[in-house]
Amino acid sequence: MVGVRSMREGDIQGVSAVRVTGWKAAYPGMVPQDYLDALTVAEDARVRRDMFERGAGRAVNLVAEEDGAVVGWAALGPSREDDREPQDGELLALYAAPDRLGTGIGTALMRHVLAAARERSFRRLVLWVIADNARARRFYERSGFAPDGGTSDWSVNGVRVHEVRYSRDLLPLPNASRERA
Repeated sequence: MVGVRSMREGDIQGVSAVRVTGWKAAYPGMVPQDYLDALTVAEDARVRRDMFERGAGRAVNLVAEEDGAVVGWAALGPSREDDREPQDGELLALYAAPDRLGTGIGTALMRHVLAAARERSFRRLVLWVIADNARARRFYERSGFAPDGGTSDWSVNGVRVHEVRYSRDLLPLPNASRERA
């Protein structure tokens, strides 16, 4: 049984393992292979630890856990875009361990992310996804998100990576307890 809870400092190594293996499994052909090859759990954990300490209270970090092991991670915070409204939140990350894709971990994390966004009084949630990541885009669309016309390019080792922005309104649910189930 997968449970979702707030991330603790002791989860950082597990979150980094999920994130790094997730990148290496999901992004070949989308980002340069030498970039993926250079990713390490140790370096990611160092960066994540610093972000975790600096972001206390600003971001919501959630982990999916099964039998005491971290099998997924999601992060939510205020939108990082200058032109967004203050009540716009951003799904900063959502990862499931690659060997656990399709088992409901992402869906469980998304359910908790949406509840946390509503608790923070966000009215809209945005996210960025690599345009070529068809699997992630299908997941976000099934979760009620749609492309909203925003695009961005970023450079990874000199290669242009194209992203698209998705968004979703967060209207209060008629029966909020259903979202927490």
